Amino acid sequence: MAEKTEDETVTGTAATAVEPDAQTAERPEEAVAGPEDTAAEEHAEPAGAPSGTGQGAAAVVSAALGLVSLTGGWPGTVAAARETLVGQLRTAADASVATQIKEVYGDAWNTTALWGGLFALVALITGVVVLVRPAFGAPGRTAQAPWTRSVAWAGVTLGVIGLLLAVLTYTGVLLGLPAAS
Repeated sequence: MAEKTEDETVTGTAATAVEPDAQTAERPEEAVAGPEDTAAEEHAEPAGAPSGTGQGAAAVVSAALGLVSLTGGWPGTVAAARETLVGQLRTAADASVATQIKEVYGDAWNTTALWGGLFALVALITGVVVLVRPAFGAPGRTAQAPWTRSVAWAGVTLGVIGLLLAVLTYTGVLLGLPAAS
């Protein structure tokens, strides 16, 4: 094995001599780019290129809204409570049981379904926008982070399920109001 001097560096298994040239000798503060720096520059995004953070955030929002559409949210609960109160105020004390059920509980039930459907629709639209966004972006940048696509698909799926359940609940096909006999 040969002796190494101060001017030699080891790259892999072969030793190569580094000879200072006039430009690097005059400017010692600038480092000579090595193979690692060159590889990093090849994979670096151009200045001003979008990082995909907004798409990732929108995907998470889509999934969260889809989950809210299934579990219910504060606006739906408040709107349903308001409809219950309005139904109680409008219903006469001597009204039939069927009328009381419809006015007090039916409208609140439909309001909850409407708010769930609204959250589901927004989740669905947001998820679809995230998924199709690369098609309308910069020509050289069409790939998204895998987790962004996965979370956006989760938001779309939850939105479709929430929208379906909201429609079925509103129409009375799923969990309709009990009939008063």
